[in-house]
Amino acid sequence: MVDYHAANNQHSAGGQPTYMEQENDWDRDLLLDPAWERQQRKTFTAWCNSHLRKAGTQIENIEEDFRDGLKLMLLLEVISGERLPKPERGKMRVHKINNVNKALDFIASKGVKLVSIGAEEIVDGNAKMTLGMIWTIILRFAIQDISVEETSAKEGLLLWCQRKTAPYKNVNVQNFHISWKDGLAFNALIHRHRPELIDYDKLRKDDPVTNLNNAFEVAEKYLDIPKMLDAEDIVNTARPDEKAIMTYVSSFYHAFSGAQKAETAANRICKVLAVNQENEHLMEDYEKLASDLLEWIRRTIPWLENRAPEKTMGEMQQKLEDFRDYRRVHKPPRVQEKCQLEINFNTLQTKLRLSNRPAFMPSEGRMVSDINGAWHNLEGAEKGYEEWLLNEIRRLERLDHLAEKFRQKASIHESWTEGKEAMLTQKDYETASLSEVKALLRKHEAFESDLAAHQDRVEQIAAIAQELNELDYYDSPTVNARCQNICEQWDILGALTQSRRESLERTEKQLESIDELYLEYAKRAAPFNNWMEGAMEDLQDMFIVHNIEEIQGLISAHEQFKSTLPDADKERETIQGIDAEVQKIAQYNGIKLSGINPYTTITPKSIEEKWNQANQLVPKRDKALQEELTKQQSNDHLRRNFATKANIVGPWIQTKMEEIGRISIEMNGTLEDQLTNLREYEQSIIDYKPKIDELEGVHQQIQEALIFDNKYTAYTMEHLRVGWEQLLTTIARTINEIENQILTRDAKGISQEQLHEYRTSFNHFDKDHSGALMAEEFKACLISLGYDVENDKQGDAEFARIMGIVDPNNSGAVTFQAFIDFMSRETTDTDTADQVIASFKILAGDKNYITAEELRRELPTDQAEYCIARMAPYQGPDGAPGALDYMSFSTALYGESDL
Repeated sequence: MVDYHAANNQHSAGGQPTYMEQENDWDRDLLLDPAWERQQRKTFTAWCNSHLRKAGTQIENIEEDFRDGLKLMLLLEVISGERLPKPERGKMRVHKINNVNKALDFIASKGVKLVSIGAEEIVDGNAKMTLGMIWTIILRFAIQDISVEETSAKEGLLLWCQRKTAPYKNVNVQNFHISWKDGLAFNALIHRHRPELIDYDKLRKDDPVTNLNNAFEVAEKYLDIPKMLDAEDIVNTARPDEKAIMTYVSSFYHAFSGAQKAETAANRICKVLAVNQENEHLMEDYEKLASDLLEWIRRTIPWLENRAPEKTMGEMQQKLEDFRDYRRVHKPPRVQEKCQLEINFNTLQTKLRLSNRPAFMPSEGRMVSDINGAWHNLEGAEKGYEEWLLNEIRRLERLDHLAEKFRQKASIHESWTEGKEAMLTQKDYETASLSEVKALLRKHEAFESDLAAHQDRVEQIAAIAQELNELDYYDSPTVNARCQNICEQWDILGALTQSRRESLERTEKQLESIDELYLEYAKRAAPFNNWMEGAMEDLQDMFIVHNIEEIQGLISAHEQFKSTLPDADKERETIQGIDAEVQKIAQYNGIKLSGINPYTTITPKSIEEKWNQANQLVPKRDKALQEELTKQQSNDHLRRNFATKANIVGPWIQTKMEEIGRISIEMNGTLEDQLTNLREYEQSIIDYKPKIDELEGVHQQIQEALIFDNKYTAYTMEHLRVGWEQLLTTIARTINEIENQILTRDAKGISQEQLHEYRTSFNHFDKDHSGALMAEEFKACLISLGYDVENDKQGDAEFARIMGIVDPNNSGAVTFQAFIDFMSRETTDTDTADQVIASFKILAGDKNYITAEELRRELPTDQAEYCIARMAPYQGPDGAPGALDYMSFSTALYGESDL
């Protein structure tokens, strides 16, 4: 007997493989089952005759016809294709034994271990031993070489049957006995490969005899597979003989082996096409994401470049709030999209290189460099827009202050000039006495003094109006009209004053006796009254400051003003004393006064009222200044708070950037360890985000308080935002580089030690730790690895070829990823266009073209349609209608031609 279970991975002493030895269950007891013996006799006889007929002979009785060894040797020659030793033609028993021994020796030479089978038993016609010997031959020459997905022999044949019959209902092949009793499995095998021969849907599971006979007849008629089994024997046996079924099924396997090759070729093409389809999807996703981001930048830049000023502070504050929303809400998702776009682009290029495809070139205007350029323009416009907003708010604040100051001064001046023109044009001096004329003259002199005192206010009004015009105040026409009226009226008052003086002086020559006390009163009262009006104006004047120093300056000036009040009070008492003296003299001399000072309209009562009003304004001014001091102290606290946090966050970001730079060139542990450490490092950075948000909150408080400078720190929120975004982008890019290195390692079969060696060589020549090798550094690295790129004609040509691979954009620098891709390409193998062409040639039956029908039959529907849509018509002279050119299609997949 033959033991075949332990033969798959063993070798004989002579170095030849020991093929499947006879199964353990092949023993004398099992062969006592007459049903099994009958099935084996019929199946093995038919199998032998299917080969012997090629030599023009056959057997009738399996145990009798092999007894002389002649047909046994002939069978072995037919199925092996080899010549056996010349047989002995004698009729004696010894001649027969010698012939059978020659056959058994040949079987043993093929690695089959024969157990308990001797030539004498075969010559004696022992049916059990003869069937055992034939089963050994079938195992070795019909079943042993079957291999499906790294399984062989019985397991491989069973797996093949399961794969082929999987789509069919009521078929579940688990063994080589009862799984075949209903006949559906045989019909499914035929239908899978030759669907035109069997109408599978008409078969019924409850009619096994019809099913079996249908399969046997079709196989014999159309597939040249002889009928080796009897339908009634199989149906009427509880457990059909496994060896008989395996023998018959192996005939189907060999009959359809050509189709198996086509399926393998189809699988290769499917794999290549699946890679190409996935890459195309990634390219489409990149194009869409790039287009969306560029479109958003295109829409956003004009908004940021819009410098149309608003008229009011409230409208500009709304613009500033809109800009803050843009910074907090709209921009961060776009920053993430930009980062993700770069990651997707790098991953796609890595996959293309790993699958031996040409590099992806985005459509015009959608390169990563184009997106970076557009992003740079966006940030430039963003920075300029923020500066413009803050400057415009300062301008409007200044304008509001100036406009209010203009209105206040103009109102005071207009109030003062009211009635002055009528006073200057009256003719009261024509009928006055000398004393009255002198009084009128002195009164006019006092008015001139008052007029001169108001000259500064008019000049201030004109200067404020001029500044409002220069600052482009929105209500400038109204201001200009009012200023023009004041100036014109001032000129008229000047002319009228001069005219009245001349008239009084002509009359003065005839008049005498002017009351000196009235005159002195008028001369003192007028400037004092003007001083009080100026003081009240200053006490009510609006002020705007931006820091503690400025408010402290105003407080100091106010304190200086308060220090002058005692002297002013003495002057007030002196003026009031003059009036009291007038009253005393008049009373003493019995002079009846008219009740008014002929030289001035300023009464002691008005002086007293204005003095009291000025004294009431002083504490109000004190309160306003103290409130502003408190506000500026609060602002200074905000500055210090922001500076404290910024001076921590800024160096932290810088430190993290430097640490990432070191990590990217160090080699600590495996790539997976580095990736895990980087992701943990990335999470630690993300965990720092609340501190950035906290700083943003303080910065918003500073902006809302209209604080525009900070002497306590050199950091601005803009610098910190840019640094934070660069930090997130850098760690994400570094992680992506490690992921691509893992992808390259796994796809190219590069070991961790090789990667470590590549990184060590790369870092050794990367003197500036920039993460890239310049051309001369890369050449030195290649020479250290054994490449012949010395400075001669041949070496320069080889170096130029290598640089064309690792630096296709001629940037002059070689990244570590490009270095790994080059080294992996030099040491590993990938699919090529020639391999794909060879696979298509198998599907096309060795033709130089393929048809749509053949593609749809051999490939999945979606990939078949993918090929049909992209293959060009075949132009060769041997083409047929509808022929497709699979050669140009295959080369185009690898960038060797255009689709």
